Amino acid sequence: MTFDDLLARARALTADGHRAVLGITGGPGAGKTTLAERLVRVLNDTVRPWVAHVPMDGFHLADIELDRLGRRERKGAPDTFDAAGYAALLRRLHEDGDDVVYAPGFERVLEQPIAGAIPVPPTARLIVTEGNYLLLDSGAWARVRPQLDEVWFCELPEPERIRRLVARHEEFGKGHEEAVAWVLGTDQRNAELVATTRDRADLVVATG
Repeated sequence: MTFDDLLARARALTADGHRAVLGITGGPGAGKTTLAERLVRVLNDTVRPWVAHVPMDGFHLADIELDRLGRRERKGAPDTFDAAGYAALLRRLHEDGDDVVYAPGFERVLEQPIAGAIPVPPTARLIVTEGNYLLLDSGAWARVRPQLDEVWFCELPEPERIRRLVARHEEFGKGHEEAVAWVLGTDQRNAELVATTRDRADLVVATG
């Protein structure tokens, strides 16, 4: 499937004029954000933007809360996010009943969520959201899938996914050995969990 095919498929989600929410998932480093940002950039009308990007990462719990819960060493695991809050935001976006909806963002340099960072205007007919756990069916994560019109699963050959992920951790401040240890430890456990959700996706996208 070409990128033009993906554009056409995304456009078709809003063919009836109603707001749609497209989910993009996959393991850490699989290219979810890159694909989401490219879709939004190409689809958007610069005069009247109609596509919004709302990443799942804004629902990371803050480090101070992870410390309180004793989960900071597993940051990025399913229970280090506010899954119920994410599902509630998606429901609010899907219902399309508000003026402007504000979503949280995530500051990569600080590695912290930022409240109210992403405004979603009423003109947004397509919401593109991306994150690891969109197809997870346990706990509050099970509330996410019903709010998504379609979910695409990004797939990348494992050596390249790991290489990209190490480079990303290094870019945002980790030393090489620390980055490799994190990728092969915490990130790898999360990637293996995400891989079990692949068969629930509507479409598998090769992002290599």
